[in-house]
Amino acid sequence: MSIVVTGATGALGRLVVEQLLATVPAGQVVAVVRDKEKATPLAARGVELRIADYGRPETLAGAFRAGDRVLLISGSEVGSRTAQHTAVIDAAKTAGVAQLAYTGILGGPDADFLLAEEHKATERLILDSGLPYTFLRNGWYTENYTAALAPVLEHGAVVANAGDGRIASATRADYAAAAVAVLTGEGHLGAAYELSGDVAWSLDEYAAAVAAATGKEITYKRVPAAAHQEILVGAGVPEAFAAILADVDEAIARGLLAGTGGELARLIGRPTTPLAETVASAVAAL
Repeated sequence: MSIVVTGATGALGRLVVEQLLATVPAGQVVAVVRDKEKATPLAARGVELRIADYGRPETLAGAFRAGDRVLLISGSEVGSRTAQHTAVIDAAKTAGVAQLAYTGILGGPDADFLLAEEHKATERLILDSGLPYTFLRNGWYTENYTAALAPVLEHGAVVANAGDGRIASATRADYAAAAVAVLTGEGHLGAAYELSGDVAWSLDEYAAAVAAATGKEITYKRVPAAAHQEILVGAGVPEAFAAILADVDEAIARGLLAGTGGELARLIGRPTTPLAETVASAVAAL
């Protein structure tokens, strides 16, 4: 039995692989990647590489083996993900994998915002496939904010249309630890985990955390959804994706990413990473 991580050189996938290598022998870990050269360091550590591309179904025929435990990390190409995930699910079913874990979104079928649609469709496809599954419904990543610190520091403001909504975010490393737990442990088949940070924070609090870490005056500027979308497009975000991001903020305002059920901390056996710690690390890395 191998533990197979798709998208293994991506932002989340590489963290999952790293944590797997600290948990199980390298010979049990398989990395499914598009770019073999990019994954050469993993091969040097004893990880098996399988070359495949979500967008090219024919390449997935050799990606999985009977009895594998597979982590399907959702694709990054919003708008193309349902078709891509279908190809992965079909290949996993043909191979006869023992587990297909999927990184979806907090709320699962109850998430009523645009970004959730492909995740919900993927969960339905997995259920219809009959494969043994585990749903990892990840909440918002704290890095979704800290990765965009440069314009915040330049303008002295966090700009969003999330109102007073709160966000129970966690780090990618936290979510990676949850994936490792379900891939290496028992009793997770048929489970759907609602994963989020231990503490929900507001964008006012996020602005205060950035201010504390930088010594700069940072405020949260509330704007209407249409204005936020225009700002994002002006910053180079494609119009369709800008609309999705503004819609996520509307969901935050409705409280859909604020849940703090504690399932993530229980899975990983420790508290989730505090906001201030992640902000401080991001500032130090600038």
